[in-house]
Amino acid sequence: MTPTLRTARLLLEPYRREDEEDFVALFLDERVSRWMGDGPEPEAEYRALFGRVFTKVYAQELFDVWAVRQDGRLVGHAEIKPNEELGGHEIIYALAPAAWGSGLGRELAAAIVAHGFGALGLTEVHATVAEPNTASLAVLGKLGFAHVRDVTEDDGSVTRVLTCRDADR
Repeated sequence: MTPTLRTARLLLEPYRREDEEDFVALFLDERVSRWMGDGPEPEAEYRALFGRVFTKVYAQELFDVWAVRQDGRLVGHAEIKPNEELGGHEIIYALAPAAWGSGLGRELAAAIVAHGFGALGLTEVHATVAEPNTASLAVLGKLGFAHVRDVTEDDGSVTRVLTCRDADR
């Protein structure tokens, strides 16, 4: 079961059913969704994704997925999950634009990485970041992630693959 994690300013806890509207609003914000997966999706897709968090991810205990809260408000989303293409676990995180620029991204990513190395016993974690997403690249660089390779997507865009090894932290 997804554990609750705390940082100085954030609470990472499993989603509750009543989080659906805030979850959908976060992902519908194109400033956020442009960096997630294949980019913006229709609202129905985000509602279906939220449903699968409960019916599949939590029900089958597939991996950890968190609602990220600050002062009781949902301000983000986080995951750490196996990724066969990367040969290990990948961290995924998103924050609402109102939370950008305050150091919360680094705080959030650090908490997920620490959980991976600690509770999950991983020796390395990965992240994939769109090349133009310089803010996330900078956050991960400060946490010890190193650029491993680039993947050219079908549309010609470039995704950076980054890895952080526990021994290198």
